[in-house]
Amino acid sequence: MANDIYRVAVASSDGIVVNSHFGRAGKFYIYQISEDEKLHLIEERKVVPVCEGGNHNDERLNENLDRLKDCDFILVSRIGDGAAYEANKRGIDSYEIPGVIEESILQLLKYIKLKKLFE
Repeated sequence: MANDIYRVAVASSDGIVVNSHFGRAGKFYIYQISEDEKLHLIEERKVVPVCEGGNHNDERLNENLDRLKDCDFILVSRIGDGAAYEANKRGIDSYEIPGVIEESILQLLKYIKLKKLFE
């Protein structure tokens, strides 16, 4: 990673596994990945879910993404195309990598390294 430090917003109901859909998440765990690839939990950040009874609230979507604007990546169990597009417009890449948080973040790191080989 050489001098890269990333912040990852993880959608999790329990702080153990990536198990929340972006639009239904009530909180995100914010992790920082240091230069030596160590994971540090920075905070638990509460948001108001975007989805209510099958309806999506665009204003709330924008508010939640603004609350995550200091993050480089979002890890979720699922995310809709519209939410992923809006996140990407803000420079936040979203990935569906359910599983134990630490393992999911390590998978993300492997992907980032592989992607950089082809840039």
